[in-house]
Amino acid sequence: MPAAPSSTAGSHRSGAAVDVFTDGACSGNPGPGGWAWATDDGRTGSGGQPTTTNQRMELRAVLEALRALEGPVVVHSDSTYVVNCFNDRWYEGWLKRDWKNSQRKPVANRDLWEPLVELYLERSEELTFVWVKGHSGDEMNELVDALAVAESMKQREALSGSGQADGGASPAPGPQPPWPVDQAIAVTGAAEPDDDQIQGLSEAIDGLNPGYDLLITGLRRGVELLAGELAATRGISLGVVLPFPDPAARWPPASLARFETCLDKADWVVTLDGDPATPATAVQARNGWLWQATVGAIVVGDRELVDQLDDAGLGVIPID
Repeated sequence: MPAAPSSTAGSHRSGAAVDVFTDGACSGNPGPGGWAWATDDGRTGSGGQPTTTNQRMELRAVLEALRALEGPVVVHSDSTYVVNCFNDRWYEGWLKRDWKNSQRKPVANRDLWEPLVELYLERSEELTFVWVKGHSGDEMNELVDALAVAESMKQREALSGSGQADGGASPAPGPQPPWPVDQAIAVTGAAEPDDDQIQGLSEAIDGLNPGYDLLITGLRRGVELLAGELAATRGISLGVVLPFPDPAARWPPASLARFETCLDKADWVVTLDGDPATPATAVQARNGWLWQATVGAIVVGDRELVDQLDDAGLGVIPID
């Protein structure tokens, strides 16, 4: 999971440097996506892909902006995934380990990271990266968000006409996430967490980086329900994803009361159309939608799932 941003957005003007704002969007994660950049003086660039991820679109936006702009540039991005790579020098470890991460696994999205890092090393003295909180009223951030979303929608409309994405993959079924995907962290795992796991979950939520201020969970008994309660006590926005209506209808009264309390406090509730007669299948489908609606996950007591999500390029905080 990316570390906390090394800097925050200040003025849009940086002396002689060009200030460029970048953003990526994805309708699903993966799904049809778009990227965009814009400068204060009116220059813009944008594009899209039929099947991609939010992180790849964030990277593509920065790469295309820096390819288009010469001289000193200040990159304003709401992606800590991008900003922290350069401000916290993640790239140095990747290069030393021949593009392996700290777990000695291949760096996700290397095909975009490698040219971006090469470009940065060539121009490091004239490039600065600044984190700006997304969806917070920043005019330029909102502009590039709108441009990226528009490109994503173009891709989605093209897919709806052809019936499938490039390479034969179809976008995930279900509604579009109502929250900003690039700020959303899923929480899932053990149905009966032990005391150490509960403490680890609490510490992980307390340690979430600025910019990752949305918890998304299904409120299943155990870790997910506990995460919903922790979000409420920490003042963190909460999204709930249910596999079908009234999944807690037959729960014991005490658990049902906890579920309903969290549901009442949730900022968003998405109910999928799973079949309650086959709950395991419905939950599996819910999980597939959940990974496309978040940029990372806290996973408690499920090492196999941690490996799967890590291989898929999601940031994962494992709690064993």
